[in-house]
Amino acid sequence: MNLRQLQYFVAVVDEGGFTRAAQRLFVSQPSLSKQLAQLEAELGGALIERLHRGLRLTPSGRAFLPEARAAVLSAERARRAARSAHELDTGTLEVATLLSIAVGMLPRAIQTLRSRHPGVLVDLHEFRHRKTLEEAVRGGLADLAIGPVPVEWDGPIINLGWEEFVLLLPPDDPALEGPRTIDLATLADRRWVLPAPSAGMAPLVDGVCREAGFAPAPAVHTSQVDALARFAAAGLGPTILPANVVPPDVKRLTRRLERPLARQLALYTRSEWTPLGEAFAATLWDATSARRPRNAFVVP
Repeated sequence: MNLRQLQYFVAVVDEGGFTRAAQRLFVSQPSLSKQLAQLEAELGGALIERLHRGLRLTPSGRAFLPEARAAVLSAERARRAARSAHELDTGTLEVATLLSIAVGMLPRAIQTLRSRHPGVLVDLHEFRHRKTLEEAVRGGLADLAIGPVPVEWDGPIINLGWEEFVLLLPPDDPALEGPRTIDLATLADRRWVLPAPSAGMAPLVDGVCREAGFAPAPAVHTSQVDALARFAAAGLGPTILPANVVPPDVKRLTRRLERPLARQLALYTRSEWTPLGEAFAATLWDATSARRPRNAFVVP
């Protein structure tokens, strides 16, 4: 078994056929088929069932695919890491993260990285849920990840401190005339701008509202984090979102929660930090400057 055979197998699965895979890999179809046949012979059985139209993975193929894909991705990253160790300013950094973090803290970090290393290309992989983020990175996607502190992680982790969520109120909401810190229970009668049920933030917002004694009634759902702020500022209802994603022109509409909603963030990778990963880590905030809010309602 060799890396080329794994690359061929993954390409056939991704392209849904031998012809398209051969075209993508710039090899002849007979050569590709021969390599896969040798791989199947070594493994002792078929990985792919050839159908009249298309193909289908056998049970062995389904079991083999995740490991083959992880090996191919790891080999590509190893190649890039070796090259970037010599040429830090010409590498590509793959970053996996949550949608809300991509909107909030990453723009400034990437700008800083690019100012220090203008030749670096950053590829983002964005996820709705922390679980799928962790599974993807564990499976070989991306050089590093930024998200909530991962569960049962074997690789290096850098603590990035705490991210606090805030209220953003409509311009005509009477609560803006009151104190800068608001008891969430006093907003139980409002119609809310809420994350879509499929969004990773949805259970966080729902959880803190229920902890305050009510289930938020929706005025609108959206899967876009930046749209939460815009819809609330347009008068559709209050919303809860990370403080670092609030646009500067609507910060005057924000209020802190009496019991803050917060989550701990981390930068993490599978094995060792690459030179580009270390350079990127240096652009992120210091954990000591983002402390856990007092009496926080902590979310995972």
